Amino acid sequence: MADEDKIDEDAPLLAIAVAAELAGMHPQTLRQYDRIGLVVPARTQGGSRRYSLRHVEQLREVARLSAEGISLPAIARMLDLEDEVRALRRRVAELEKQVRTEMETRPGVRVFAAGATGAVVPLRQGARVRRATEIVLWTPRADERR
Repeated sequence: MADEDKIDEDAPLLAIAVAAELAGMHPQTLRQYDRIGLVVPARTQGGSRRYSLRHVEQLREVARLSAEGISLPAIARMLDLEDEVRALRRRVAELEKQVRTEMETRPGVRVFAAGATGAVVPLRQGARVRRATEIVLWTPRADERR
């Protein structure tokens, strides 16, 4: 399946009754979760709740964790951390794409990894960098190229 053909899991498409049925919950439970900020759907201009497929997955996860005895504040924290991880993974993918583009479109650009200690290591083409390092693009001046 091409990237353009993928379903947007974050698209707010589902009315509360449909989302509740898919999650196996009563609509009032979804309203309560929205009020306490646990799973907060998007709103239409008229104020109706619209849930995404990701919200439905979160609701199922809340039900599972709640059944295991985990408190709602703890579940809220877990959902926040999952959202943060998802956002960070997207950002890493964007940065990796930028680095690939720079390497492909700008001849003479060299890529280095800089660690927390300040050590600088040149990278081979296509080499992956440990997450604890920073990537630096360096283009030598004309007088430095030889």
